[in-house]
Amino acid sequence: MSSMSLIDLLGATSSLSTLAATVKSVPGLAESLGSASNVTILAPSNEAFQMFLSTPAAAALAANDTAAIQAVLSYHILNGTYPASAVMEMPAFIPTMLNNSAYANVTGGQVVEAVKQGDKVVFYSGLLSNATVTTADQNFTGGVVHVIDNVLTVPQNVSSTAVAAGLSGVAGALKRAQLADTVDSLKDITVFAPNNSAFQAIGSALPNLTMTQLQDILEYHVINGTVAYSSTLMNGMTVPALKGGDLKITVEDNGDVFVNSAKVLIPDVLVANGVVHVIDNVLNPNNTSAAPEPTASMQMPAFSGASTATSLDITSGVSTPTAAIGAGPTKAAGGQGSMTSSSSSSMTGAASPMKTGAMGAAALFAGAGAWMNV
Repeated sequence: MSSMSLIDLLGATSSLSTLAATVKSVPGLAESLGSASNVTILAPSNEAFQMFLSTPAAAALAANDTAAIQAVLSYHILNGTYPASAVMEMPAFIPTMLNNSAYANVTGGQVVEAVKQGDKVVFYSGLLSNATVTTADQNFTGGVVHVIDNVLTVPQNVSSTAVAAGLSGVAGALKRAQLADTVDSLKDITVFAPNNSAFQAIGSALPNLTMTQLQDILEYHVINGTVAYSSTLMNGMTVPALKGGDLKITVEDNGDVFVNSAKVLIPDVLVANGVVHVIDNVLNPNNTSAAPEPTASMQMPAFSGASTATSLDITSGVSTPTAAIGAGPTKAAGGQGSMTSSSSSSMTGAASPMKTGAMGAAALFAGAGAWMNV
């Protein structure tokens, strides 16, 4: 363990001069950070701050929302000391100091996903944003610092994430079923979110659904009370859906994951109250025995008799994302490389933290005097 304090380490690291100057400029922040112990700090480099300043989120810094600033700061501090050698190819979901329920409605604090990709250590945050460690294992008296190349994104609520991800079918269906506020406010949830092609595959059936039927279908895609990250999904396990009835998980030898007959295309999209896995089929609560066909290029719809529609009425009024989500190394499952067919590039910088009640806020290292107890 190094005898160097965190403040001294920041001052001695040229790539962290922006962070060091910021810490000194915020009353009380240096003292609070200096007393931290058994933590891992993901420290954005000077270049990471520069990239962030070019994003829409940075334009709102003048709002000086203390709670939002604290949310971003605390999300960069991991609970525990994790050297780079502790990060493996199997994703680990590490709790951070972000436990303000206005921004993180998950037991134990919001997480970051840590994974080794090749010879790089990568941390995924909200909206599939990721940060690669550029300088690892800078030890100080209270733990370790990893220099990262992006500012982390505080995960947003489910409905906002669906819009940002281009999952207009999910966003529109939640709105039409009057379930958006409910899903956004639940604690510790897992959502299996069909992509737009999945909704189009049963497009003929959607206009005929009653409000209750649509609600039942959507609630069959939600696990309440359990955040089931991909690392916890095991072959043959069953999990109860919010609607009632069970969802069956299948994990193939090649790593492909299915829930009932739907294939997980993109795992582990972190949201304020849990995790979202994007799937290629709409689950049917009246067809719980639907099973996957692992060798098929596309899974058959779980709704018999439904036919494809090229346009979806339920997406009417849903905003179009202005940028593709994700940045840096590809995050994928089962060989799939992007969340939607149109999302293939990166969104530079971080999004503003958003309260779990869907109130937006701007943030990061503004001149806030308040800090958290670490």
